[in-house]
Amino acid sequence: MEYIYAALLLYKAGKDITEEAVTAVLQAAGVDVVDARAKALVAALDGVDIEEAMATAAVSTAAPAAAAPTAAAAPVEEEAVEEEEDKSEESGMAGLGALFG
Repeated sequence: MEYIYAALLLYKAGKDITEEAVTAVLQAAGVDVVDARAKALVAALDGVDIEEAMATAAVSTAAPAAAAPTAAAAPVEEEAVEEEEDKSEESGMAGLGALFG
C-alpha cells in the first residue's frame, strides 16, 4: 500500500513516477524498499491516467453505500421466520391433541 501512496504523492507533487523517485519517497518515510515492487509499480502505472483512475475509484466507492437499504430489509425477514415458527408449533400442538382425542 505504501508503494501506491508514494506514487500518488509523486503524482500530486507533479513529479515523474520513476523507480528512483518511488524508492526515494519510501526511504524518506523509513520503509525498507523492495526494488522489484517499485519496478512493478512503475511498470503497472505506465500509460495509466491517474486522474481518471482516481475519479473512477471515487465513484465506485459510493456504490457500496447504496447496498445499505437491503440491510434494513433483514428485520422483515426475521419476523417472517418467527411467524413460520409459531405456525409450525401450533400445527404440532394440534397433532398432539389428536392423539388424546
